[in-house]
Amino acid sequence: MSLADLAPAPSAAAPEPARLRGWGGGPGVATWRLRPDRAEAFAGALAMLRERGGFSGALARGMGRSYGDAAQLSGGLVLEAGALCHVRLDPDTGVVAAGAGVTIGELLARLVPAGWMVPVVPGTQHVSVGGAIASDIHGKNHGIAGTFGQHVLALGLLCASGEELSLAAGDPLLDATLGGMGLTGVILWARIQLAPVSSPFLSVDTDRVGDLDGALAALRAPGGPHRVAWLDLLGSRPGRGVVTRAAPLAGAVVPPGTRGTATVRARAAVPARWPGALLQPATIRAFNELRLRRSPVRERGRVESIGAHMFPLDTLDAWPRLYGRAGLVQYQLVVPYGAEAVLDAVIGELRRARVPCYLAVLKDFGPPNGAPMSFPLAGWTLALDLPRAAAGLLGALERCDELVAGAGGRVYLSKDSRLRPDAVRAMYPRLAQWRTVRDRVDPDGVWRSDLALRTGLVASER
Repeated sequence: MSLADLAPAPSAAAPEPARLRGWGGGPGVATWRLRPDRAEAFAGALAMLRERGGFSGALARGMGRSYGDAAQLSGGLVLEAGALCHVRLDPDTGVVAAGAGVTIGELLARLVPAGWMVPVVPGTQHVSVGGAIASDIHGKNHGIAGTFGQHVLALGLLCASGEELSLAAGDPLLDATLGGMGLTGVILWARIQLAPVSSPFLSVDTDRVGDLDGALAALRAPGGPHRVAWLDLLGSRPGRGVVTRAAPLAGAVVPPGTRGTATVRARAAVPARWPGALLQPATIRAFNELRLRRSPVRERGRVESIGAHMFPLDTLDAWPRLYGRAGLVQYQLVVPYGAEAVLDAVIGELRRARVPCYLAVLKDFGPPNGAPMSFPLAGWTLALDLPRAAAGLLGALERCDELVAGAGGRVYLSKDSRLRPDAVRAMYPRLAQWRTVRDRVDPDGVWRSDLALRTGLVASER
């Protein structure tokens, strides 16, 4: 049955045909999109799914910032969560109740002036609360704050049966929902414990490093909890870069006249028909050289706003278009402490295959949490932005998968677009435990995604 065969009668509550793709770009897939206008309407959408048939399943979608195919379902019913936008703060306890469609940026804009901070933020402010939970996102401060899910006190989950469950921290189903990629149900709301903050500023220490070993050493050094290394992998010495360690700046010591916010605004947008050929290794190599030369060798205590430091890419809207029509693949891996050689080996595999890396970010992780499908583990995580059109990319990444899995590491599902089922089984040893919980709450396999079907997280038959 084609999408045209399922075309509904015009109605404000009817699904509409759409073409959805991941944040990394690419061709996308044909699907049905529905925008429920209130929480109760999500249950109504499930009833319609059962009555009409013909859909390949259903999936909730937030801001669509997963790089690969985690937030799309070919021929399925995609439920957008934008209407779930309520925010209620208890200023005495620092607990916020937020709808799943509220973004991190929207929370920060309201909460930081009130003296509270979202304890874990990713590299973009344009991630919904529901997406943050489904991906169990991490930030630059994982070593002390853990993942986003570790600060979720409770959440509302719409099950495949149409029942809404209120889950408290420690519930096995809540744990399965953290990092569960939206496959346990629709996250409707969450209660989140915030962290106190007295200003929208950070104190930032910076070190320029000459190689990967220097970056690892700088990330181990004392300093603020928000720690990250930008690496140049295109130069003659791959691994040189800039390491920053940032800490919240107390309001009492903010320099007079300093202004800043916890969010950023886009200053420009990449046109929809950007000529991708302009983004080439030579261009990025020159940019990296300039960035290195402009970065201080050693600087302490630079004052930066939370938004400018945490979300630098958000100042350029639709930046993945820089990669052209084919888009990019982001490959994010984590390996345990002691397996640092794997980082070198992965970089070496890509260089031998002549796959250029246009952006590389290295961070350290603290201990994992109890969620079976959560990505972080104690060790090093490396995120690599790679042009999808590069010859030899898929073969090189499959060899990298073997290196990562062999070291006891894993690849981040929220950013994946090409992992095989056997690789997922090797990287996520608690997958069977997660499936038991998931299948109990969705025995008919209603909740699914292209990621879930491709990697075997859920069975293809319904």
